Amino acid sequence: MTSKSLDTPPRPPRQRREHARPQELLDAALELFVQNGYAATHSDEVARRAGVSKGTLYLYFPSKEELFKAVVRATLSNLIAEGAELAEHHQGSTRELLLALGRIWWERIGSRPAAGLHRVLLAELQHFPELQRFYADEVVAPADQLFARALQRGIERGEFRALPVEEACYALIAPLLMRALDGGTLWAPPVRPTEELLALQIDILLRGIERRDGPAAAPNPGSAHAASGA
Repeated sequence: MTSKSLDTPPRPPRQRREHARPQELLDAALELFVQNGYAATHSDEVARRAGVSKGTLYLYFPSKEELFKAVVRATLSNLIAEGAELAEHHQGSTRELLLALGRIWWERIGSRPAAGLHRVLLAELQHFPELQRFYADEVVAPADQLFARALQRGIERGEFRALPVEEACYALIAPLLMRALDGGTLWAPPVRPTEELLALQIDILLRGIERRDGPAAAPNPGSAHAASGA
């Protein structure tokens, strides 16, 4: 017997497949939720698309609601957490930070099938109060906090003029969501959502909030609604 045969044998195909099953189920569920909506997607369909039994699906996700939450966490919540980590360690200007956050969001969500989750959420979650609360807590609030901290950073550093931070967050986020929700259906020919378009969009928005008269005394960091100034 050679020394090679004494090495730890490779994991059998069955074990590798079991290890991959949660992600396979999440991928299948994302496709079906985007394609059919939440209410019209059934657990047995997800299991079939992932190539497993319904019982196997329930080993990982005990209900369709828990499966949907897992999809949202894997696509949206995790990305927001990564953005918060990036913002915490960013050393450059706040303009560069916001551009980086926008590009990452577009590359990972806005330009991919996962963008369809936003359509599902807007169309159906009002009929599912528990999922609506979950989405508000896990996605909306953290995303608002991320952009609010970034804007407040710019104000405190004298890069941006004083402005109502909460309202400014919506002004920054809404066009990005609109591009994801539209998917090119409102324009003929469709405006393609390229990185250049995204950079231009954020540049136009930031030029509206940047200071024009040089650095000023930083406003009170606790004020989320500083008075608008030139």
